[in-house]
Amino acid sequence: MRHLLLSVAVLALVACSTSGDQNKNNTQADEIVVTGSRIKGKPSSYPSPAVVAQPQMIGRDGSMGGAPLPPRIDGYYPEQDTSEYADYDPSAFKDVAVEPVSTFSADVDTASYALTRQYVERGERPPDGSVRIEEMINYFDYDYALPESLNAPFRPNIAVTPSPWNRDTQLLHIGIKGYDDIAADRPPLNLVFLIDVSGSMNAPNKLPLVKRSMGILVDQLRPEDRISIVTYASGEEVVLKAARGSEKDKIMAAVNALNAGGSTAGAAGLQKAYEMAERYFKRGGVNRVVMATDGDFNVGISDPEALKNYVTEKRETGVYLSIFGYGLGNIKDNRIQALAQNGNGTAGYIDSVREARKVFDDDFSGNLFPIANDVKIQVEFNPAVVGSYRLLGYETRALARQDFNDDKVDAGDIGAGHSVTAIYEISPNSTGQGDVDPLRYSEEHLRAADFQGEIAFVKLRYKKPGEDVSKLISRPVTARDVYASMNNAPESARFATAVAAYAMKLRGDDSVTALSWADITTMANSAKGADPYGYRAEFVALSRDAALIKEPEGK
Repeated sequence: MRHLLLSVAVLALVACSTSGDQNKNNTQADEIVVTGSRIKGKPSSYPSPAVVAQPQMIGRDGSMGGAPLPPRIDGYYPEQDTSEYADYDPSAFKDVAVEPVSTFSADVDTASYALTRQYVERGERPPDGSVRIEEMINYFDYDYALPESLNAPFRPNIAVTPSPWNRDTQLLHIGIKGYDDIAADRPPLNLVFLIDVSGSMNAPNKLPLVKRSMGILVDQLRPEDRISIVTYASGEEVVLKAARGSEKDKIMAAVNALNAGGSTAGAAGLQKAYEMAERYFKRGGVNRVVMATDGDFNVGISDPEALKNYVTEKRETGVYLSIFGYGLGNIKDNRIQALAQNGNGTAGYIDSVREARKVFDDDFSGNLFPIANDVKIQVEFNPAVVGSYRLLGYETRALARQDFNDDKVDAGDIGAGHSVTAIYEISPNSTGQGDVDPLRYSEEHLRAADFQGEIAFVKLRYKKPGEDVSKLISRPVTARDVYASMNNAPESARFATAVAAYAMKLRGDDSVTALSWADITTMANSAKGADPYGYRAEFVALSRDAALIKEPEGK
């Protein structure tokens, strides 16, 4: 799945040998090769990690010790934050006369939203590399029209609306939602959980939260499912071998026996996890390694390119890799993102029991059951209507124009019920970079004259799981898709716009300077719609909290 132009994040994947002892981690921080932002100098008043003297018992309902805990588990933040985030430059406007076609890979990761939420709740601006617009938008479910069967697993939903931050531009919304009615035909699971039990996981928002996540997931299992558990610290250990989904007590006994301690040096956990997944491989099922870590990992392959190639090679066997980060202050987000992209899996971040329930219960089908592989989106703009455009987000998932029709080029996977949203900001004017006469015999110029009523043409390519040849879905964007005001636009478009504006403002995008946090809050609140689990209401509150963010010293 997750191939993309691998940015410096992938090239900087370094497996750091670090001690599980938090103080030792801090003393070694300067030895870590960092690409992206590092946040340093957290106040020393942050509490130290609580010592877990013995394994904490987790019930199958996710409760601890038989009594439910509050949804949010307060973690600790070390004096020095050694988190790593990949650097990337936000998309700039492109002239249609120069580059009329935009191509990118679909993305259903949500790590960015949960990661940045912790910074905002603490009144701090998140590191720029942690703010990925597409992951913020795609954190939420949208009421897009669904396809009728798996024969066509999704269909494009299009809306063109005014931009709330620039009266001279419009927003082109492209939304798809995966077919969701797979309950009766759900394929069996072969999951291998690779769990970091090094000393750095010894904190309330790390290993104990991993255990509670497992408790939530176990309740979703069927008898035909299989669960294995591999741990890694100073060495790797197979804790559980292919337990049946009906053996819930056996699975939870293995989970409850886990305890954090030791270093992460020299562990070959990833190889062992793949070995277990291949040993119990289910033909026609879902075979996946699910890694839970604070990101401070050495999984047995120290060379960054070798690690990337290993994960890429393993996805060809039909075993995919998903990674979920836990804790804050030591998260290696750039490594997690790169490995998950190369392993045909999802990258997520879990900071609370509520988030664990969203990932392993509410979004269970979408995160584990792919219905379309290598999903690519390509948009061709009509130069007679659009002068320039920019895609909001997806910077690390851009593809070359020719990659769209190349079925050998890897792209994102979409799970059952997953929503994917992309927003282009479009302008009738050029940026000046394309102030050249159009070519008389260019394909784009001829087509522009033939299709005056079209704004753009949207194409999607995807493969059915297990197939090597892609299928094509396409449709034009016309005046019928245009809404004269944001108030009349579909609820999904309005809420997604609010989330996009929130993310842009968090990154300090100058184009949204005139839009206040209060404006974003009002926009989101008016488009909350049906919100059974309160995720949208939480965002409304979060947008209000963002107004209180303090700027770092020197700004």
